[in-house]
Amino acid sequence: MTPANPESDAILLEADGPVATLTLNRPKARNAIDDAMRADLMAALDHVARTDSIKALVITGAGKGFCAGGDVKSMQARLSVPPGDVALNGWRRQQRTHHAISMLHALPKPTIAAVNGAATGLGCDVALCCDFIIASEEARFAMTYILRGLIPDGGGMYFLPRRVGLPKAKELIFTGRTVEPEEALRLGMIDRVTTAGTLVEDARTWAAELGKGAPAALALSKTILDQTFELSVEQVFSMGSQAQAICYSSREHQDSVAAFLEGVAQRRAAKERGEAP
Repeated sequence: MTPANPESDAILLEADGPVATLTLNRPKARNAIDDAMRADLMAALDHVARTDSIKALVITGAGKGFCAGGDVKSMQARLSVPPGDVALNGWRRQQRTHHAISMLHALPKPTIAAVNGAATGLGCDVALCCDFIIASEEARFAMTYILRGLIPDGGGMYFLPRRVGLPKAKELIFTGRTVEPEEALRLGMIDRVTTAGTLVEDARTWAAELGKGAPAALALSKTILDQTFELSVEQVFSMGSQAQAICYSSREHQDSVAAFLEGVAQRRAAKERGEAP
């Protein structure tokens, strides 16, 4: 496993076969995300998106936690900023955070969050923005923003209601309470629970299965599916028509059709020869 940025080891990226594993690697800070780590995360995601041999991504945390959210030092620094600069500085930080989350959410490949410990605040958002979540029995989830006088700013207000429904999302956000794996699974907040010892291995096996499909068809399907709650059925059909036209011209589609037709011809010839199917 190598650093995504040679000058920093806050993000580790390992590509083993078709599945890449991205590890948030600030265990002493419970993998809290600071400005430098955010930049490294975006660089790693860009690399994954551009590398054709990588078909799926697993994201997990080093040590006992998945991600504790935003870095406390950044919060402390914000308190000492001149009042006139707080809003602009905060807006800039928000833009960078939103860009990183959007890159992960829109990655044109299947993504799985392998949650090994506490996923709180922004860390919970990072997990929720992935396509799927698998958690160990040691995982914990909490939208802790309200406990700091803040609102969820990493996409939680968008992603959480889509998983658990609006009333339950409000309850979890308004209270900031901790959700353990069994409840999270029951609510639909996560998709699978496994043991801590096999978490990453199980996530990678699942990711390999999800990434087997034709890359163009996968990427286009994911892009449309992620927008369907906001679109009309006519818009979905329209986007689907355009996407299908792209798929018609893809090498994967043409090769699979040719192989299918060749198989049909071989079975027909064998039948004509009186051979058993």
